[in-house]
Amino acid sequence: MYYCLLMSFLSKRVELLGESETLAMARLSRELKEKGIDVVNMSLGEPDFDTPLFIKEAAIEAINKNFSHYTPVPGYKDLLEAICHKLKRDNGLDYTPANIIVSTGAKQSIANAIFALINEGDEVILPTPYWVSYKEMVSYAGGIPVILTAGIEKNFKPTAAELEAAITPNTKLIIFSSPCNPSGSVWTDEELGEWAKVVERNPHVFIISDEIYELINFGKKSRSLASFGDIKERVITVNGLSKGFAMTGWRLGYMAANEKIAAACNKIQGQYTSATCSITQRAAIAALMADPEEATGFMRDAFHKRRDLALKLLSEIPGLVTNLPDGAFYIFPEVSYYLGKTVNGNVIRDSKDLCMYLIHEAHVAITPGGAFGMDNHIRISYATSEDEIEKAIRRIKTALTRLT
Repeated sequence: MYYCLLMSFLSKRVELLGESETLAMARLSRELKEKGIDVVNMSLGEPDFDTPLFIKEAAIEAINKNFSHYTPVPGYKDLLEAICHKLKRDNGLDYTPANIIVSTGAKQSIANAIFALINEGDEVILPTPYWVSYKEMVSYAGGIPVILTAGIEKNFKPTAAELEAAITPNTKLIIFSSPCNPSGSVWTDEELGEWAKVVERNPHVFIISDEIYELINFGKKSRSLASFGDIKERVITVNGLSKGFAMTGWRLGYMAANEKIAAACNKIQGQYTSATCSITQRAAIAALMADPEEATGFMRDAFHKRRDLALKLLSEIPGLVTNLPDGAFYIFPEVSYYLGKTVNGNVIRDSKDLCMYLIHEAHVAITPGGAFGMDNHIRISYATSEDEIEKAIRRIKTALTRLT
């Protein structure tokens, strides 16, 4: 009775907020490991590499120099300047520190931008599959998610014509990632150019370009969306250090936007979290000023090799359909063949059922595709060793053969 009464005090807003499926699967994986079960975790998007030594040394130096006090909300000025330098060097984008906000991870940067832009009832287009938190953030801000689905036959990339057809007078924002989490798809320069033309023709529409996987691209380097046409003032470019520099626990992301949006995000962040860790900020300067190929190219090459291994092994499993992901460290197989099958009288109804079956029977943690807006898919992260990849996919294959 008391528990029910307590629950009634929670806001409707938080009760409607979904839990991150990636974090939920990671938690279940940890719980099983604590019981002594050998679980291969392929659910989290976390590089298994350690942070490069020169970045750690910069952090140690910062500690020794007593960078232990509050910093300006958007970040140290020399860090903002380093981000401007990186954006000019790598992306051909001209910004000043007034355009940059540093946050506690790219996730917060995206949330800040959504809350700065979205009013109740505004429509937000989400090319699907989308990263798990986009939809929940939009709904939490009072926006209306508009799902724009492109299947595996299109490499999960809606065309410019499909994007334009989804835009209405109520559309305020588009959010997408390239390289994409969860599909690994990378938009080509030609595709981005066509999207930019759509945004040009619709001056009431803004777009968040999530480029957190920029450095994990196995083909030709893509341009930033903000570098096309005359749309830079309406593009919020989000990036960070977690994926490309193996700094997930350091928690630093950043956005580049027009000054009005940046100032709004500064205001929001000042009330919620203030600045990110001072030591992380000093380490970030070292990361951003380094040659990215020299600092992180070996990680990308390892992920590329792992992708090819995982695809080869998955191709040996009947009924799985895969695309060729050109970036990030995910494969997003289509698993319709296994939905509706049974094991011990239990029906595998959806991707979550399939993932729960695999973690309990195969002891492999992967993420349901429903969390990304496509329930006939699963997301497999290959950000782990080749031995673990081989073991996990061998277990998955064995477990799937038991379904009838």
